[in-house]
Amino acid sequence: MASVWDDLDLLLDSPSSLTETSNTRGTVKDKPNFKVEEDVSALRKAIEGLGTTEKTIIEVLTQRSNGQRQIIAKAYEKATGRTLVADLKGDTHGDFEDLLVALVTPPAVYDAREVIKSIKGAGTTESTLTEIFASRSNRQIKALSDAYLAEIGRSLIYDLKSEVSGDYGKALLILAEGKRDESSNVDAAKARADAKALYEAGEKKWGTDEDRFIDILCHRSVPQLRQTLVEYKNISNKTLQESIESEMSGNLETLLVAVVKCVKSTPAYFAEKLHESMKGLGTTESILTRVLVCRSEIDLLDIRVEYKKLFGYSLYSQLESDVSGSYGDALKRLCGQDN
Repeated sequence: MASVWDDLDLLLDSPSSLTETSNTRGTVKDKPNFKVEEDVSALRKAIEGLGTTEKTIIEVLTQRSNGQRQIIAKAYEKATGRTLVADLKGDTHGDFEDLLVALVTPPAVYDAREVIKSIKGAGTTESTLTEIFASRSNRQIKALSDAYLAEIGRSLIYDLKSEVSGDYGKALLILAEGKRDESSNVDAAKARADAKALYEAGEKKWGTDEDRFIDILCHRSVPQLRQTLVEYKNISNKTLQESIESEMSGNLETLLVAVVKCVKSTPAYFAEKLHESMKGLGTTESILTRVLVCRSEIDLLDIRVEYKKLFGYSLYSQLESDVSGSYGDALKRLCGQDN
């Protein structure tokens, strides 16, 4: 199970979804010969007719890119005077409704709304905040912040400050500023120095200096951190992840481990998230929906590969046995058949 996280030699040359700007690793792409009028009329028939035709809705919304769905939503409103989201909400319910609404929401707005959901009401859902801020690129975080401001009228950082505290809050706020170094140059001497500083702040010390971990892990570039992980293993004979797990606890541990995992392989990180959301009793649909929708145009093909490597069977087959009905059908269409 640990193998994917320990093979550091492969790490230095593999591309990272945190820095990649192309979306060639998604399962959902622009539909060629996209005809918006046809899609709108198919959706209207499916929604306005007697009984909703879920199959049509799934086919249209899961097989168009988010950009195309935005065009459909505009044209739909122009044709009917109603918003597509309102009609989908009126016609479907539960997890299926949540999934369809997620599909027609622009990605940055969807991220912002997931953050809003996790900080409003009693208690904060740290696990959602951790997943989002550990796995998004600077560009995505900037877009999320802009969408948050437009939606709420206050800055994301301002609101987070009153919701998260302690070392976890400190680390999360650095990530939420979206200022991770993005240069692709690797300074090997600095990586060695950082690895040594981390070793001295953790394993070698009585008590842990969390600030060092937070500073290095939340600011350095992905290629730089990958080199640091290799150097760390050389110095300490343990992986940095193992050290964090033995030195820390609670939300801070979860966040820093997520950062390290995303630096190594964001797709493997999400493969684990998906697996956790389906294993054991009951399925955590909110996580399934978020991951499959958010990654469908970024790296879902890679997530499928990592899923198979980690767990020995395909993501598609796991979805088949775990989710059913229209909700399950739509998720499987987003996932795409595993080869």
